[in-house]
Amino acid sequence: MRRVVAFLCLVELTSGILQGYYTPILTDIARHLGIHDADVNWFEAAQLTVSALAVPVLAKLGDLYGHRRILLVSTVLTAAASWGVALAPDFWTFLAAWSLQGFYVVWLPLEIALVFSRLHGLPDGAARTRRAAGVLVGALEFGVIAGALAAGALVEVFAGQLQLVLMLPALAVTACWFAIRFGVPESIERSGGRVDTRGFALLAVGLLLITSGLTFMRLNGPGAWWVWALVAAGLLVFVPFVRLELGREDPLVDIRMLRSKAMWPVQLTAGLFGVSVLGAQAPLSTFARTDPALHGYGLGLRAGQVSIIIGVYVLALLVGALLYPVVTRRLTPRWTLVGAAALVGLGYLLFLPLHASLAEALVNMAVAGVGSGALVAALPSAAAAAAPLNRTAMATGLTNTTKTIGGAFASAVFGIALLSHVLGDAGAAAADAGQTAAPLAGYLMVWTICGVTGLAAAAALVLVPRLAFSDPPPAVAAGAVVRDATPALPPGPN
Repeated sequence: MRRVVAFLCLVELTSGILQGYYTPILTDIARHLGIHDADVNWFEAAQLTVSALAVPVLAKLGDLYGHRRILLVSTVLTAAASWGVALAPDFWTFLAAWSLQGFYVVWLPLEIALVFSRLHGLPDGAARTRRAAGVLVGALEFGVIAGALAAGALVEVFAGQLQLVLMLPALAVTACWFAIRFGVPESIERSGGRVDTRGFALLAVGLLLITSGLTFMRLNGPGAWWVWALVAAGLLVFVPFVRLELGREDPLVDIRMLRSKAMWPVQLTAGLFGVSVLGAQAPLSTFARTDPALHGYGLGLRAGQVSIIIGVYVLALLVGALLYPVVTRRLTPRWTLVGAAALVGLGYLLFLPLHASLAEALVNMAVAGVGSGALVAALPSAAAAAAPLNRTAMATGLTNTTKTIGGAFASAVFGIALLSHVLGDAGAAAADAGQTAAPLAGYLMVWTICGVTGLAAAAALVLVPRLAFSDPPPAVAAGAVVRDATPALPPGPN
């Protein structure tokens, strides 16, 4: 199993490069494409929307046909999109390629499902899965650090040659395919059935209506009644979606599983966590690059210096991911999750009074980072432990789906918050003069939302049963080993 985890670490290293490489150079990308700082949020919103649609289908296909097989497919799609990002000649091509790059989000859920499928029969299967998740997330965060530092250095070395700088992630994803192909074996279990195409169609329509409403809200302002109608129509689509899924024996999303006391707080936490861990990346980067001498706020850092902030944040993520299995030995997994979510909320709320210097920003990001790292490692493994065996990829995938939905909505809302102040009465003249920096009031709103959602996630996790996600007592675990020794039966309806 160690060999398998080692090769999966290479996959997560590549995932980390994708997540860390672009952040320090978002301002350079915006200037290269000739767009406003606030428009950078729409790259994230589009990519996260694609991820939210793709992950449930790919996770379900993993349960049906093998987690390794779908891991290979998603890697090919991500590699093609990464080359598209590097070679895109204009804004719309870049946006399309950037969006499709979101297929990488399914990697970690598929990996956790693959690991759990090989360890679930052992007496300490849940604990070993948590340790493997911590190692994988550690590799991911190391990749984020390496990617951020590499981007910050290369964008200065190859000044004026941004396309050359953007080729490195594409090369990394291409090499990642070979690591999976030759180093990762296929998972064992399969769930019967087929993909719920009607459910996927309803899910896609609902998400697209909501995100379209948020997009037009940014363009036309929140005062336009019809943009709210689009969002409401998207929410209403989920009514027939839930009814359809409840009536199917093999649903795209198992609503009954989601309603369990151990599962729904985890999925809700993932959605709330996505607001900060995904939606706040672009605002943090642009705030750090804003010149305080011109605007009275910001840190005035170069791309290479932004990489230092990201490096400290990701080191904190790494510490949180590695501490998660250690802390759960002294506390229950539930209370470890509660503490991690509370740290995320506290870290972002600290930005409200403390944002005038680099030292203050580093302290805030370190606090939020430790909690975020623990949650990144904990949520997929907790979902796998709470799910039926033939629903592990679905459950772990849903943590990423809800996280990406939260991030997509946050990116849209943050884009509105950062741009609406610029286009107000006082900001119109600045916008006409070519000013592209977002206002401080918008950043304060972003940090407030991130802090409140972190504390709300902690409150939701308190409702999880006391011993959820823990390994069973030794006597029960021994019985499970005996049962696992019997021949496997074909999966039946759930």
